[in-house]
Amino acid sequence: MPVDAVFTFADDEERDVCTLLHDPATYGAGDTPVEVVETHIARVFLVGDDAYKLRKRVHLRFVDFSTLHARHAAAVREMEINRPHAPNIYLGLVPIVRTEGRLQLGGQGEIVEWAVHMRRFPQEAVLSHREEQGPISEELAKALADMVARYHQDSPVAATCDGGRIMAPVVEQLSSALAYGYIDVADRLVSTFERTRPLLVERGNAACVRRCHGDLHLGNIVLVDGNPVPFDALEFSEALATVDVLYDLAFLLMDLDARGDLQAANAVLNAYVAFEPIGGEIEGLASLPLFLACRAGVRAVVAMARTEQLAVEEQTALRAEIRRNARLADAYLLPPKPVLVAIGGLSGTGKSTLAALLAAHVGPPPGALHVRSDVERKRLFGVPETQRLDRQHYRIGTAERVYDIVEDKARRALAARHAVIVDAVFAKQEEREAIEAIAREAACPFVGLWLNAPAETLIARVERRRGDASDADRRVVREQLGYDLGNIAWHVVDASGTVAQSVEEAQRVLAAAPIKPAG
Repeated sequence: MPVDAVFTFADDEERDVCTLLHDPATYGAGDTPVEVVETHIARVFLVGDDAYKLRKRVHLRFVDFSTLHARHAAAVREMEINRPHAPNIYLGLVPIVRTEGRLQLGGQGEIVEWAVHMRRFPQEAVLSHREEQGPISEELAKALADMVARYHQDSPVAATCDGGRIMAPVVEQLSSALAYGYIDVADRLVSTFERTRPLLVERGNAACVRRCHGDLHLGNIVLVDGNPVPFDALEFSEALATVDVLYDLAFLLMDLDARGDLQAANAVLNAYVAFEPIGGEIEGLASLPLFLACRAGVRAVVAMARTEQLAVEEQTALRAEIRRNARLADAYLLPPKPVLVAIGGLSGTGKSTLAALLAAHVGPPPGALHVRSDVERKRLFGVPETQRLDRQHYRIGTAERVYDIVEDKARRALAARHAVIVDAVFAKQEEREAIEAIAREAACPFVGLWLNAPAETLIARVERRRGDASDADRRVVREQLGYDLGNIAWHVVDASGTVAQSVEEAQRVLAAAPIKPAG
């Protein structure tokens, strides 16, 4: 089929270039068809193991690719930004040249266009195409968080430090667009921004505003040899990509939430915060409602713009998408008061497993910050989570230091108006009272869960553990069984059965608990 029947072009030369790249003979590919993926500013020609990306000759409100110089500069910038993170995907730039009146890909001659040469990957490897494979695993979620955290660590710090000034035009444009049909959402977006602005300024001064990916959703992350790799970072606008690192992360979190994978969104958030790529991540949680709402709002506004290009009868699906994203943005802007949930019990009761599964459903999306005493102990001594510590790391005084850290993180998260779920043994009554006091000081609801299981079950579980942050073994469990636990006033959960049964019972307790300020 002639390219004229499929695409529209700015001029005859653009048509001729696309005709060249649409022809299998250009690549010596025989009868292999050339597939084309088109966006509003680019076309990607897919053939065999290769992909060639051309920028369209467009002049839009946010980008001007009307000249060869501008398109070449953008292609060079795309390579500079993406190749360090995806060297096996971004291979280089290839000119389209005119020689003796004919166009060819590569070689010598008058350069009329530039293509970004990439290694093609299967579309099913892109995370946005993995819905049919079910939710993202905890392992992949942690790998995603690690990838994003390292990306942000390596990103250049912005010359300007005013995070509020950077977000102001985003909020202004979104609120103006959403005012047509979603005035309440627009108003809440503006008021949330004004309330959050001092924090944004503070984070800008703390090097949290960086030259980020800028478009970090599931459609721009691909699995290569099982590892998540970001690609197609926003290259045409330094201003749009120079943002708070949590705003960059928020696109991924919102995308996971919008696709119904809240568990993965929570796992990514917790792993990212635990990584501490920049510092101030816990305090920065207070900015998430704004950042998540803006990301959902952008999706709604983009869909609004697309409806203008369609006939009325073709607009139904897009209007539903607009409503979904506007409602999602509004939900982020109306978070309830944060809650503190503490889970205690002897080793082997499944505290950490239960906490991780409940966290996504405690507080508003993407769920609670999960603070785990076993992990904090490893961080205290500067060792990997799964490296075992010897007895000297459990001597008198160490436990107090670990609980101090746990309490401090819970206190800081609640101050950021973010829900928290803490798991630790909490064998001493004063430890339980101390964590309750954190919620009371913050005037936040508190729910305490105490997990019980028979001794033989606890021992069997700890002996089956592999690659876990807990160092508890048979000896530790037997020692704990002799503790004087004092008066346990928390809700008791039978943890002797399956994980699913523990989750179900804990959820019943949470649903029935009088969620009111502790004390």
